[in-house]
Amino acid sequence: MPTAARAQASITGLVRDTSGAVLPGVTVEAASPALIEKVRTAISDGTGQFRIIDLRPGTYTVTFTLPGFNTFKRDGIELTGTFSATVNAELRVGELAETITVTGESPIVDTQNTNQQRVLTKDVLDSIPSGRNATNFARLIPGMTGTNDIGGSNNLNLTSLAVHGGKTISQRVNIDGQAIGSASGAGESTNFQPDITSTQELSVTYAAGSAEQAFGGVQINLVPREGGNTFRGAFFATGTNSS
Repeated sequence: MPTAARAQASITGLVRDTSGAVLPGVTVEAASPALIEKVRTAISDGTGQFRIIDLRPGTYTVTFTLPGFNTFKRDGIELTGTFSATVNAELRVGELAETITVTGESPIVDTQNTNQQRVLTKDVLDSIPSGRNATNFARLIPGMTGTNDIGGSNNLNLTSLAVHGGKTISQRVNIDGQAIGSASGAGESTNFQPDITSTQELSVTYAAGSAEQAFGGVQINLVPREGGNTFRGAFFATGTNSS
């Protein structure tokens, strides 16, 4: 569970009133279609701070409520990879029926994490003409070395990457934060190839990783897509000729 938690995004922030005083006991709800339960809830502590962790990739709406104060809502919070979004709120005294919705603010910058990470969403994964292997996509990041298999001709073999002069044996491939390394070698490769079609996003951490990491090499994490009630299918093919 701690490994899975490290692989997800989060929303954190501070709640104050119009005088600048912190507000404890504020109910903070993060809602998104990406969540199975649709809404994740937290309560601001004695310092007015809150933190909602283990959030799936997607777009979130954050709502702040406290009896005797206006409801404050922030729309369009986009979460990918291990991004930690800071969403602060200022509540003013008013009727509970009133809701203040903030839109059109500048994009949120992650001020919580120092790790260097590239995130490829499903739209990007579907549009790049590459082999359907996690390392094929990670290899597109500048500075990556190791297996040179962009097209996918070596797709089913053990592949590994390195960056910034590191070692390929320090690579780890994860699904939802769970390592899937094979018993061969040092565990840097996997005999199981995750299905890119059923992947919601692929994140590649290549510098300043989390302290929980066992190794300092390239960390690849695939987040599976959520299920649904609509039956659908897809087909992907690739090939080479004499050229």
